[in-house]
Amino acid sequence: MKPARLICILGAESTGKTTLAQALAEHFDCPWVPECLRLFCQDQGRTPRREEQEQLMAQQCQAERLAQTRAGQQGARFVFCDTAPLLTAIYSDYIFGDKSLLAKGRALHANYALTLLLAPDIDWVADGLQRDGAHVRAPVHRLIEQELTALALPFVHIGGAGDQRLAAALQAIDRIESVL
Repeated sequence: MKPARLICILGAESTGKTTLAQALAEHFDCPWVPECLRLFCQDQGRTPRREEQEQLMAQQCQAERLAQTRAGQQGARFVFCDTAPLLTAIYSDYIFGDKSLLAKGRALHANYALTLLLAPDIDWVADGLQRDGAHVRAPVHRLIEQELTALALPFVHIGGAGDQRLAAALQAIDRIESVL
């Protein structure tokens, strides 16, 4: 039995990562891994401090590995990950000026069979404590794109709204699946 492939849904804040991860998981009848940052903010009632970023990365990675193991046991083909440790590292650099997590985030990103990079082309929506504002999306999107390009790992730009995003994501997954 093949292990389930991890597919990363990546993008700046309020680009529809959770919505797309849930829709893909439903389409393929497989698990998705929620964003640990969102859970942290809900549980703690605040955003994480600089010294908590590495632990958030570790929690995201651990949740993904656990979901991948369970999915493989159940015969699922994919696990959809709502963000990645790399995004935590990018935000740690962007918000705190802390580059110390980038090397680890880059190394961990090799675990994904595909990354779907979501364009910041949908309306920004406030979502509790973890949102900095619409002005953060474009610079963070550029940073993510730079990192993914430098890593030379498979990623596909996904844009549009609603069904357009889902259709583009399904098409990208079909293409990558034919080579795996």
